[in-house]
Amino acid sequence: MTLYPIETGNFKLDGGAMFGVVPKSIWNKTNPADANNMIDIAARSLLVEDGDRLILIDTGLGNKQSEKFFSYYYRWGDHTLEQSLQKLGFHSNDITDVFMTHLHFDHCGGSVQWNRDRTGYEPAFENAIFWTNEAHWDWATQPNVREKASFLTENLLPMQQSGQLRFVTRSESPYLKKSELGFGIFFADGHTEKQMLPLIRYKGKTVVFVADLIPTVGHIPLPYVMGYDTRPLLTLTEKEVFLNDAVENDYHLFFEHDAHHEICTLQRTEKGVRLNQIYTFDEVF
Repeated sequence: MTLYPIETGNFKLDGGAMFGVVPKSIWNKTNPADANNMIDIAARSLLVEDGDRLILIDTGLGNKQSEKFFSYYYRWGDHTLEQSLQKLGFHSNDITDVFMTHLHFDHCGGSVQWNRDRTGYEPAFENAIFWTNEAHWDWATQPNVREKASFLTENLLPMQQSGQLRFVTRSESPYLKKSELGFGIFFADGHTEKQMLPLIRYKGKTVVFVADLIPTVGHIPLPYVMGYDTRPLLTLTEKEVFLNDAVENDYHLFFEHDAHHEICTLQRTEKGVRLNQIYTFDEVF
């Protein structure tokens, strides 16, 4: 098995929304805001090469939305999903599986693209199976008012209409030890229904793609929960379980949304679980 970080593009989000009830005077120390109160956000994917499977975990925002849509998110930098794959010698047609932690547009937007005539949409990975889970699919395709703007029909229905959509088996406990993709999954419901965090055993370490449970290094302390979460008190419970497990099992957290840090480890302190060490991917592996 080989893992590759994939940079799909950077953008910005409102710092207050990203940290919920935490005061700006605190979160601004770890995630400094610009004059518009926006903080740097990455859309970092992870590519898993495992035998004859090439699994892409999340796909970023994509490029099919309007300029007006993207103007809300202040995209910056030169990264794209296509270019990042090309740098590694891969093409979108090589991808066998696309695993989506959840179906908010910044996690699955790159899964679907315009068709050649720009008259409709099609899967961006023509040879891939697209993986979500049935409970989250139902949640996303029949959205509540709070999340409706994050679940875009054009990101979802083309995967189903193509016949390439599949559902991961759901376990009764938060942890599924081994999924259809070959790795474990931690299920979390606080941010959105049945978000899935992959746990991948790699070179003697457990790498966890933490998605929106812990968006950045600045979100490690337990009360630091996004205003976007639909059930923040549930996030607190799930986060506590996960952080304790992460310390006990020496998880390496792989950040999807931290534009400046790729991986960290954790430690237990008098104040609870906190940051231990920050690494680049290459420094660890």
